Amino acid sequence: MTSATIKLFLPRGDAKSLRTAEISNWTGKAVAAPRTELEELLAREELEKAGVYILIGNDPLTDAPRAYIGEAEIIRDRLRQHRTKEFWVSAIVFVSKDENLTKAHVRYLESRLLAEAAQINRFTLEQNQAGGSRLPESDREDMEVFLSRIRQLLPVLGSDILTPIAQLTMRSQSGGVLICRIKGAEARGQRTASGFVVLQGSTAVLEERPSVGDYPYLMTRRKQLLDDGTLVREGEYLLFTKDAEFTSPSAAAVVIHGGSANGLIVWKTEDGKTLRQLDEQA
Repeated sequence: MTSATIKLFLPRGDAKSLRTAEISNWTGKAVAAPRTELEELLAREELEKAGVYILIGNDPLTDAPRAYIGEAEIIRDRLRQHRTKEFWVSAIVFVSKDENLTKAHVRYLESRLLAEAAQINRFTLEQNQAGGSRLPESDREDMEVFLSRIRQLLPVLGSDILTPIAQLTMRSQSGGVLICRIKGAEARGQRTASGFVVLQGSTAVLEERPSVGDYPYLMTRRKQLLDDGTLVREGEYLLFTKDAEFTSPSAAAVVIHGGSANGLIVWKTEDGKTLRQLDEQA
């Protein structure tokens, strides 16, 4: 990923409040705000321009992360139409400072954002894939550069919607991919910037153990993974159909074990070193 110098401006001095973000030598600009400051956001002159936007929140029924990705020639008018959507709690807008984004450009960006967000699958999306637009080769290249800057700014502005769950780090982790085995089940995982990821193709025990009662939150998480299809029954085990991120190695291990587990001990390298030993050697 290209290095970047990012300039954040906090009009109220609060990183959770309305804020703007720019990258050196980039013609774009981002403006983000919580829904509680929608009027202040709509009053910004940036929202008179064409651009793309992302509404972020949680499903009212399942509490699962939910998002809406859209485009408009005048962002302000479109955001006003979304007042009726209940789920969203924050908005992030991307525009061009030199006003060179056309309707075709923002439709292209919307389509690419939707495709990436759907592939990464951290959020349920409110809408289907957009039609996009046909652009000349040079314009497509310009929009891909614009998209790469959006990817860089989204985590800074508080959203991981375009961050792959098992994103490779710039420096290989000590010990490589770790393994957790129990009663024939075998899971593979690694630490991430947000916690710990269990990789697609891993397996977990089918039956929960009596100690499951000590971890009500994690067992709710296990049920959610079953409900959304991340975990499916395959023979005598549960299979991870895609990468799944947890807050810690132990949180992942409890779900895999179906009961109590110390992640620092049960996650090991191929040659048997525990995660605790790797941490102590670091």
